Amino acid sequence: MAHEHHLSPAAKQHHASAPKRVGCAVITVSDTRTPETDSGGALLAELIAGAGHALASREIVRDDVAQIRAAVERALAREDCRAVLLTGGTGASPRDVTPEAVRPLLERELPGFGELFRMLSFQEIGPAAMLSRAFAGARAGKVVFGLPGSPAAIRLALERLVLPELGHLVGEATKQTGQQRG
Repeated sequence: MAHEHHLSPAAKQHHASAPKRVGCAVITVSDTRTPETDSGGALLAELIAGAGHALASREIVRDDVAQIRAAVERALAREDCRAVLLTGGTGASPRDVTPEAVRPLLERELPGFGELFRMLSFQEIGPAAMLSRAFAGARAGKVVFGLPGSPAAIRLALERLVLPELGHLVGEATKQTGQQRG
């Protein structure tokens, strides 16, 4: 990883012991996307595979709290899934309910993800970045990310934040629950 030269010896050890291949579930939240038009989900799947991780599942659900929660619960129940990545429904409009649907399912939030994402987004798009409600958290030894739906935002989040730390995050989340890594 390009950023490892900035890590302390203890942090390098944490990264060295982290899982190298993480099973990921991709959930697209949209009232209009179909498998053929789901560019955000396709980009997530492409970036995950390109980083050497596995795509455990991929689905599209409507902007509906119950449907989003059910999809996240299904993904978290999968043995081959250690990370859930949602795309869509994180904006400021009343239809954007992904954070409200998912946050109650989390045992702990990782506020630094949203803070850093908005900071990096601000550098690219200016003050409109404050409208993003991107978030991350952990539950039962697994990590969950709520990402915007735009391909530019997905690429920014994955390349700059998620993929460089995914194995480490899963390793840390697993320690918290005493579960086996992988």
